Amino acid sequence: MKKVLISPSLLAADFACLSGELERMERAGADAFHLDVMDGVFVPNITFGVPVVASIRKAASLPFDLHLMIRDPFAYIEAFADAGADWITFHLESESDPVKTIDLIHRLGKKAGLSVSPGTPAEELLPFLNKLDLVLVMSVEPGFGGQKFLESCLPKIRLLREHAPQLRISVDGGINAQTGKLCREAGADMLVAGSYLFGAENPAMAVRSLKESTEE
Repeated sequence: MKKVLISPSLLAADFACLSGELERMERAGADAFHLDVMDGVFVPNITFGVPVVASIRKAASLPFDLHLMIRDPFAYIEAFADAGADWITFHLESESDPVKTIDLIHRLGKKAGLSVSPGTPAEELLPFLNKLDLVLVMSVEPGFGGQKFLESCLPKIRLLREHAPQLRISVDGGINAQTGKLCREAGADMLVAGSYLFGAENPAMAVRSLKESTEE
């Protein structure tokens, strides 16, 4: 199993002082930053787009773990790659062709991820696993932060780990020390956490609690 990575979700950050929030999480020991891009169509929320990603790229040294919750991700892959994304994950439920989108991400020199919402069986990801660098299992309904963790994601993680022992498996939604431990035991090796990290009085302790809950 790969080292578990902790990726704070910027959806829970204070946007009034975003560069300071990035620095705070870097000092706390985070491994990457998770950026949720929502278009108000694929999910009922709007967050930020290419200009914001490009702007905050200048203020962060950690990899950008980009999660596209948009209707047609293929149309925006090149722009987000140019803006500084390192991993680019899009939804299987989107309107873009999965294979063409994965291939484009790789041609641009980025790592490709594919995500499924809670209602989508993990089996639908199996035909694409050998082309991916990452799969993202949603443990809440996509669109808003602060939701309760859905334990129905755990069998999905186990199935994906069984079929792809070397693949990076990320989980996003309701992650804290307790739910993170459940995900790691199921086979996840990347945890996305928002309010648990950004709302912590001591972010370093919060990051450490996630890592201690997931590593032997």
